[in-house]
Amino acid sequence: MTDDLLLYGSYGYTGDLIARAAVEAGLSPTLAGRDREQVEAQAAELGLDTRVFGLDSSRIVERKLDDASVVLNCAGPFIHTYEPLVEACLETGTHYLDITGEIDVFEAIAAREERAAEAGVMALPGVGFDVVPSDCLANHLVEQLPEATHLALGFTDLGGVSPGTAATVVESLGGGSVVREDGDLREVPLGERTRTIDFGEGARLATSIPWGDVSTAYRSTGIPNVEFYTGVSETELRVLKNLRSLGRLLGSGPVQPSCERWSSAASRDRTSASAVRARACCGARSATKRGTRSRRGCTGPRPTPSPWRRRSRCSNGCSTATPPPGIRRPPRPTGTIWCSTSRASRSSDDRAVVEARAEN
Repeated sequence: MTDDLLLYGSYGYTGDLIARAAVEAGLSPTLAGRDREQVEAQAAELGLDTRVFGLDSSRIVERKLDDASVVLNCAGPFIHTYEPLVEACLETGTHYLDITGEIDVFEAIAAREERAAEAGVMALPGVGFDVVPSDCLANHLVEQLPEATHLALGFTDLGGVSPGTAATVVESLGGGSVVREDGDLREVPLGERTRTIDFGEGARLATSIPWGDVSTAYRSTGIPNVEFYTGVSETELRVLKNLRSLGRLLGSGPVQPSCERWSSAASRDRTSASAVRARACCGARSATKRGTRSRRGCTGPRPTPSPWRRRSRCSNGCSTATPPPGIRRPPRPTGTIWCSTSRASRSSDDRAVVEARAEN
């Protein structure tokens, strides 16, 4: 029996992990994508149904989604796939989820708030790792410091990225970093903004990057000034600064295909080798105009395999319940923060570190 969940881009690196986690959880999603050979091979192995279609024709996409309750889009870069799927969902009354971390995608979907509410559709972009832990930390900070006006978020030591994430990074090489200032998005040069951040193992250098929280944390917390940082070495920072002069070349059409092939191969090798042992560290810091500050941090294993199960559970929840319509944010998909950082847990393979500090 097939569930009402359609998994688009199911044969990609992350899509395949989610499909397998869904089957392990007793779900039967329909696998979908534009490559018939890959979709059907995956479906034969997992014993699932398929739908093969591209995203060029809105009528075809709407027809393929007509009897689905929820779509989980795993086909990145999402700047190329979100629009036809979201528009089809609004027409067919299908709930939409994806695993993007792209600022432009979050912004574009947020602009459809009124249409989604009128259509009775819930759109919840960003249910992957990219913004969930840091946005949850941000929301926890706001509960402790509700008058906060500035928010700095960051991560380090992720150990590797998926091929889809690598492709997204390559496409963005022609631009710079992005921050939120007084509610507006602002582009800043790569490597221009730096700070030292203690991610739990001592202070280290970090620089701002164009991460999805610049969009999502602003909307989920209401804080008008948001920056996102990642830990770098001095050498990595110099490389980022050198990319300023090469940015236009790296972002150009002739160079992009070669960069994408290299990044995809490198990310697959690195991901497979490091997925089990890598760790992720997130941090968040908020401040008020008076100078009062609060800080939180958490560390744990790199998000595998549990996030694939979380994404399949989230999708199943949308197909078996009636989620509130409109554009939802990862920390509060139904009005409640998904996770709490108020307690620390320790074990041989997982730990969370929580720290708070107020400076008057």
